[in-house]
Amino acid sequence: MAGVRFLANMNISPKTIEALRHKGWDIVRVPQILSSNALDHEVLELARQEGRTLVTQDLDFSALLALGGYQQPSVITLRLEVSDPETITRTLVKSLPSIEQALQEGCAVTIEEAAIRVRRLPIG
Repeated sequence: MAGVRFLANMNISPKTIEALRHKGWDIVRVPQILSSNALDHEVLELARQEGRTLVTQDLDFSALLALGGYQQPSVITLRLEVSDPETITRTLVKSLPSIEQALQEGCAVTIEEAAIRVRRLPIG
């Protein structure tokens, strides 16, 4: 994932962040940069300014992208039945290579156990 930089929302475990960094990914968690009570639109703006793809389990971010008509940042929403750090890490490592190009172009991605849905931005 050399061309994609990531920003993990607060609901992504530091264990996942460390595991992904160990694999060579450029990923930081929101609390490393913003206050823990930062608003969703502040998180999106940070991702946009830094050219990072937001990784989250919060459904609000895709809705904000759609309502705002944004073309960036890309957002990955994880909708997994089991959301422990090991499962999330394994799911991301497995899923991301197939969507890397779309992430660079601007998209909203939903990753579930059985499917990956990719919607180009802006969502209309």
